[in-house]
Amino acid sequence: MKFNFLHKIYTPLFVVGVFFLVSCENNVEKVKLLTENIDLPLEESENVKIIYSDSGYSKMVIEAPKLERFNTEKPYTEFKDGIHVTFFNKLGEKESELFADYAIDYEKENLMEAKGNVVVINVNGDKLNTEHLIWLESEKRIKSDEFVKIQTQEEIIYGDGLDANEDFTQYRIKNIKGVITIKEEKENAEVQ
Repeated sequence: MKFNFLHKIYTPLFVVGVFFLVSCENNVEKVKLLTENIDLPLEESENVKIIYSDSGYSKMVIEAPKLERFNTEKPYTEFKDGIHVTFFNKLGEKESELFADYAIDYEKENLMEAKGNVVVINVNGDKLNTEHLIWLESEKRIKSDEFVKIQTQEEIIYGDGLDANEDFTQYRIKNIKGVITIKEEKENAEVQ
C-alpha cells in the first residue's frame, strides 16, 4: 500500500521535473540574435557629480540624476534625466552654466548635445533658451540651428540659430528678431 501511495505522488513530480529539464534549453546563437541589437549600458550611476580638472584647476562640473555609459562602436554617455554643467575659468571662477532635460556626450567626437528646455547662463547674466544645443568641445564653440531666445539686462533677442564661444560671452544669432540696442561709442577728439 505504501508503494502505491508513494508511486502516485512521486511519479507526477518526476514527470514535471523531467519536463522542466528538457524544456529549459538555451540556444546560445538564438540568445545572441535576440540581444545583439540591444545596447546595454556598460556603467550606470545615479546622483552623479563629475569634476573635470586641468593642471589642478576645476574646468567643469557635471551633475546629473542618472548617467549611463555605453561602449559601442562610437562610445557615448547619456544623461536621460537631465544635466547641470558648470564651467570655470583658469582662476576657478564660474564662467557659465548649462541646464537641460537630456544630454548625450559622444566621447570620440568631443561633442555633447543637450536637448529639451536647454538654458545657458553666462558670467554677465545673459540667458539663452533653446530646445537643442551642440557643444563642440575641441572647437570651444556652442551652436544651435533651432529657435533661440537670448535675454540680457537690456533686451530680449530671438533668432533661428546661434553660434557662440563656449562660455557664451560672444555670440551670433541667425535670422535675428526683436528689439536690439546698439551702443555708439563717443569719440573724444582733441582740438589743437
